[in-house]
Amino acid sequence: MVTPILSLASRRAISPAMSTSDKRVTAAVIMIGDEILSGRTQDKNLGFIATWLGERGIRVMEARVVPDIEEEIVDAVNTLRAKFDYVFTSGGIGPTHDDITADSIAVAFGVPIGHHREAMARLQAHYDASDIEFNDARKRMARIPDTATLIDNPVSKAPGFQIGNVFVMAGIPSVMQAMITGIEDRLTGGAKMLACSVAGQIAEGVIAEPLGVLQDKYPQVSMGSYPYYKDGTFGANLVFRTTDADLLAKVQNEAIEMVRALGVEPVVGDGT
Repeated sequence: MVTPILSLASRRAISPAMSTSDKRVTAAVIMIGDEILSGRTQDKNLGFIATWLGERGIRVMEARVVPDIEEEIVDAVNTLRAKFDYVFTSGGIGPTHDDITADSIAVAFGVPIGHHREAMARLQAHYDASDIEFNDARKRMARIPDTATLIDNPVSKAPGFQIGNVFVMAGIPSVMQAMITGIEDRLTGGAKMLACSVAGQIAEGVIAEPLGVLQDKYPQVSMGSYPYYKDGTFGANLVFRTTDADLLAKVQNEAIEMVRALGVEPVVGDGT
């Protein structure tokens, strides 16, 4: 019997602040900014957020990219916060006129927005220490919707914020990553998704039928086929995902035998 090769992340213990129950905890991610839609900026945040949350038992089920248009941001936030346990946004909380995320979130929640006393104090101290003028443009970064709580920003000090189940963070990847790692104690995770893979130099058109049979046999396991082209031959990487480690091992073993039955020696992996 082959034991599934689970990634280190999959084996990592969940934080004591987080649940280890079988509850399914879900999230959505909203990337905000015209620069992403135009192709000028390549998004690097979704992959990090999805991986980081997945390691904590929170599954990203939907992601959207929206422009710097208030109505679009409001619609996305209100739709997704009603649908999922958590919503994470990135982008649009800087000092320029097109940074309208905070105002849009205030509209979505139907609350006023103004300069937050603690945010102002943090930014004032930061710019004083840097001998930089804390001008009106920079003060825009201290405008926070009423009832929101701040999210620390160890990199550039301009805080993000949480209101309800929505977490609003910067778009710059290094800043967003520093912000999200500071909110772990505010999140409750569920059962962690485990993964493994079985790959082989075999065309999807050949593996499709037996893989479909395997999926019908185990409907509670997520199964995906991801084709690749190597050394002049098409191959497929079959990825299996479930919260049940024993079931994952059983499915992986059957997938190995399935690939071998088609005359190909499988390569077992951790699903990454």
